[in-house]
This record gives sequence, structure tokens and C-alpha cells, in this order.
Amino acid sequence: MKAILNLDEKQAHINKNIYGHFSEHLGRCIYGGIYVGEDSDIPNTEGMRNDIIEALRNMKIPVLRWPGGCFADEYHWMDGIGPKEKRPCMVNTHWGGVTEDNSFGTHEFLRFCELIGAEPYINGNCGSGTVREMQQWVEYMTFDGISPMSDLRKENGREEPWKIPFFAVGNETWGCGGNMRPEYYADEYRRYATYLRNFGGNKIYRIAVGPNAADYHWMEIMMERASRMFDGITLHYYTVPGEWKQKCHALGFNENEWYQTMRKTRYMEELVTKHSTIMDRYDPDKRVGLLVDEWGTWFAVEEGTNPGFLYQQNSLRDALVAGINLNIFNQHADRVQMANIAQLVNVLQSVILTEGEKMLLTPTYHVFEMYKGHQDADLLHMTLQDVPEAEGMPAVNVSASSRDGKALVTFTNLDLENTAEVTIELRGGCAVKACARTLTSDVMDEHNTFDEPDRLRPQDFDVQLVQEGNVQFVKAVLPAKSVTSIEMVLA
Repeated sequence: MKAILNLDEKQAHINKNIYGHFSEHLGRCIYGGIYVGEDSDIPNTEGMRNDIIEALRNMKIPVLRWPGGCFADEYHWMDGIGPKEKRPCMVNTHWGGVTEDNSFGTHEFLRFCELIGAEPYINGNCGSGTVREMQQWVEYMTFDGISPMSDLRKENGREEPWKIPFFAVGNETWGCGGNMRPEYYADEYRRYATYLRNFGGNKIYRIAVGPNAADYHWMEIMMERASRMFDGITLHYYTVPGEWKQKCHALGFNENEWYQTMRKTRYMEELVTKHSTIMDRYDPDKRVGLLVDEWGTWFAVEEGTNPGFLYQQNSLRDALVAGINLNIFNQHADRVQMANIAQLVNVLQSVILTEGEKMLLTPTYHVFEMYKGHQDADLLHMTLQDVPEAEGMPAVNVSASSRDGKALVTFTNLDLENTAEVTIELRGGCAVKACARTLTSDVMDEHNTFDEPDRLRPQDFDVQLVQEGNVQFVKAVLPAKSVTSIEMVLA
């Protein structure tokens, strides 16, 4: 397989928020995951686990979405402020029917974002809330003058307002967020968005609920009727091998399930392309961003766990899913401005799992760490020739970028058995050094456990930088079932 990398052809800017994450009040994502409380024996900062804070800072998480998900449209923010002992409890009707004490609310979430260095993305309650409730939440967080809401914020211990760059009007309003038709939600969005005001120096990037997977009619209606009032619109798509009501397991799967997973995750390319085409008709200047703010694998829950908690293990297969999708988002960086994998800790395709005081980094975490050099870089033009196939689909996908005198190329090889030799011809520049890492295993469902948390992690990888006359090449052999990153220092 041959690749041509044009180091001088920059196609688009890769928004760092493509590498975003999602934290919902679901299972053990917040309570028992991120948040253990200040009285916990687990080392913490204001109730947030120190080991999770350190891991996320190392991964360079750029943006974090909260409080949902379906939970967002039953969350009333005033229940989560003020003295914790006076906060009312609530029943999480969507996820397990558990009672929550609201000890993790607005102040806690925004403090967590400060600790991990991420920007906050907040989902407002459109399904069961009111325009006034949403407007007051924005005022509470961002108004720097004298008002009832800013006075209340100060009473609760925060003198200075926060910067809230991203705010969404509802979540999945086509489903758990209200079972609305797009025509109805377009009008509701316009009404709510009218009252999402910018206070002081804060400027909100207003986000509308977009389609579920291939609902192109929803995208058409929203772009036609409301796009002048939003900056971004969402897209949700999960990789679900098997049937929705009978999902495959996260471990112990067979080869057919491996390839079915890869085929379903590659469908993201078609979804992004077709939705972008609709958006182009109404927004040819690409002002509006496509935000894939829920994506990832969704398997059957681990045996013995609460079915409503969506706890699943995370294997090498998940790493391939992450690498393939991130490469797709990079390649569509002219339109895709954010993506948020579901979810951060202990839920679905997590980057971190916890069990009491124990914590482990999943294979998906390692992919995000390997790809972090793409954040805020420039997408480079790269073509592949003679791409090998596996089970009737291209075995290899790729994206490349440059930033600060370096180029990063990230490959996935989904073939379970065969390596893929690649020769990258460098054009429009040259490199003085090349190094690489790969994430792979002989076992297709290899995963980390709390007893062996480092069983699967990136390893250094041999790559050759070769000069042949006036042409420079990078040569590598991509292992079977692998995610590989090659970093070059440019001359």
C-alpha cells in the first residue's frame, strides 16, 4: 500500500473539540466515578478523584458535556446548588431508577472542568423545563452584574461568573427529550434560543438538537427553519453490533462480531457525508458546525451489573472503533467541529473504569492520548493507493495533520489476521526524524483489568525514514488489528 502525504497542502483546521467527552448522570459515571465526595478515603480534590483528574489532563481533554443525555431533560439545575445538605433528592427515572442527592451540581461540574483543563458544554432542559429556567441558569453562571441570579451565585460561594462557551437546547428531542417532530422542535428551539443571552464577555455557541443517525428529514427541517439561530447542530450514532434488543457482548465475541462492529462503525463516514451535504445547501460558508456529541460502542452490560447503568468492558475492538471514528472526524474537519464519545467513566465506551479505590485506563483512553497531537492542528491532504481489504471493506483508514513543526499520521488496520505494509511518500516538505507507537495484541478482545491495568497499552514501533534520490519515504508495517501513530519532526 502506498500513501502520498502532501505536507504543504492544508485542507482544514482540526478543532480540538473533536476530541471531546461526555459525562451523564448515568450509572457510576458521576457518583462513584468522577465524584466520590470530600470525605472519601480515595484521594480527591473537593470530592473529585485525583487519579481521574491527572489522567484526563494527560489526555488533554478539551471539552466535557454534562448533565446528559436523557438525564438533561429531567434535570432542574436549582436542585443542584446551595448547601449540599439542603439540596432535594431526585429519582433518576431514565437510568436505573436510583435516587440521587444532587451533591454534584453546577458548581461541582464547573470546578471539575477547571481541574482537568476542559471547557464546559452544558445541555439545558427543554423536555420538562421552561424557557425561564434555562435563561436563569445562563444568567446564574455568566452574568457579571447585579441581578437575582448573580446574587444567588455569590451567596453560593462563587463571586466571579464562569465562561460557558457551549450550551444546547435539549437533548434527543426526537426521543427521550420530548418525542417531538422536527417541525415542532424547530419552533421550540427558536423560542428557547431567543433567551440564551450573552452576558459580559461570555459568548455562547448555541447548539440545536440534530438527527438520530440517518434521519435526514430532521436535518433538512432544522437547517431550513432554524439554522440562522444556532452555531452547531448535533448528530447521534452508536456502533451496536447485533440487534438493539439483543446486543453483542463487550468480551468473548467471535470474528464475525468483530467485523460486524467495524462495518457498523464505518457507517459514520456515510452519515457525516450525507448530513454535511444537506447542511451545505443552507450553509455553504460552513458557519454551522456538525457536532457528533454522542458516539461509540454500545454492548450488552457486564453480567451482574445494573442493566440501567450501562457498564461494559473496553477491549482492543473499542480502540479500533475509536481510531476509525476519530480519523473520519478529522477528514471532515471542515464541517465537524466537535465530537463527544459516550461516556467518560464507567459507562459505555469509557476511557476510564473504576472499582472502589482502583482505576484503570482503557484501550480507548490510549487512542485518545495517541491522537492528541491532532488537536488544533491543520488537516493535511493524504491519499492511499492499493488499500487492502478485509471482509469486503477497506482494512486501513488514516488521517494526517501538522502543527508546531511536526506531522502526525494515525492509521487503523481492522484486519484480524494480516499486516499492512505502507510506504508514505512525503511531498512539499521533508522530515528529519520519525517515531511511532502502536496499540495491538494477538488477542482480539484483549483488555485491561484492575489486577492487570497495563496489559494493553501503546508500545514503541519501528518505522523507517528513507531518502531515495530527491524523494523521502516513511516505511512501516502496520500490525493486524492495530491503531498506530507516526510522528515526524519536520525540517
